[in-house]
Amino acid sequence: MAKKILNSNFYSIKKWVYLNKTGYLFISPALLLYAIFFIYPFAGTVYLSLTNWNGVDPQKKFLGLNNYIRMVRDHLMWTSLSHNVIWVIIGTIVPIVIGLILAVLLWGGNTKGRTFFRTVYFMPVILSPVIVGIIWGWMYNPIFGMLNRILDIIGLSSLSRGWLGDPNLAIYMVLIAAIWSYFGFCVVVLLAGLQNVNLELHDAARCDGANSWQQLIHVTIPQLNHVLTMIVVYTMIGGFNVFDIVFIMTHGGPANSTELIATYTYKQSFQLNSIGYGSALCMVMTFLSLSSSYVFLKFRERNDM
Repeated sequence: MAKKILNSNFYSIKKWVYLNKTGYLFISPALLLYAIFFIYPFAGTVYLSLTNWNGVDPQKKFLGLNNYIRMVRDHLMWTSLSHNVIWVIIGTIVPIVIGLILAVLLWGGNTKGRTFFRTVYFMPVILSPVIVGIIWGWMYNPIFGMLNRILDIIGLSSLSRGWLGDPNLAIYMVLIAAIWSYFGFCVVVLLAGLQNVNLELHDAARCDGANSWQQLIHVTIPQLNHVLTMIVVYTMIGGFNVFDIVFIMTHGGPANSTELIATYTYKQSFQLNSIGYGSALCMVMTFLSLSSSYVFLKFRERNDM
């Protein structure tokens, strides 16, 4: 009897090893690529953040945490971080709210041209951020820009200005361009999520006297929790790492009024040849992205309980 039990256990262990070995073989190509293109560069960046390497010298002097201490005393880093916070707050809330409203409008069963509007809303998403930055830079141009011309036509020429040259407005004007190029993604994702909404709950709420707004708040949105969580986390991470559209439109100016952590990192690393300090700034972006996403997910999980 004992011998049969031992043989059975041995067979089960052998089978478990075989099945796990097969699983490891299947995931090994993806794991190898992940290690080459993520883990190794990440570890290298962590090491460089502890040195004073300028990108040229073969020797990298180890500084320990000096770059991080320097960062705490760097007022321009804090200025860039404050702009990132503005970007994350506005750049997350506004496109998701716009996307939710448009998705709900397109979701109606009698909506005509749904495919057409969904395509039109999504078209800016497929454009390169470089192209978006150039186009909106032309629109904001104080000499031949469309925005100032429209203001002149409707009799509001007193409001015309160099939109990207005003330190008080530049960050928000760039944000408008970024939101325009992104909200279509929110529309498409939320519209897909709305296909799984239980319409019977809407009928029950309507029978109980709930109006359209109450149905949206208390019936529709709670069923989109997981979709909204995904979009919020994705958008927040992008808000801390945004670079291209800002660099194309303003280069972080005027007077550092649109400087973000990513643009400041680029300047430190590739214009001032301070790779070590730039790597430390990269670690800040990584920490902010991960920590903010983690806090938000935990907050949502607690509310879902």
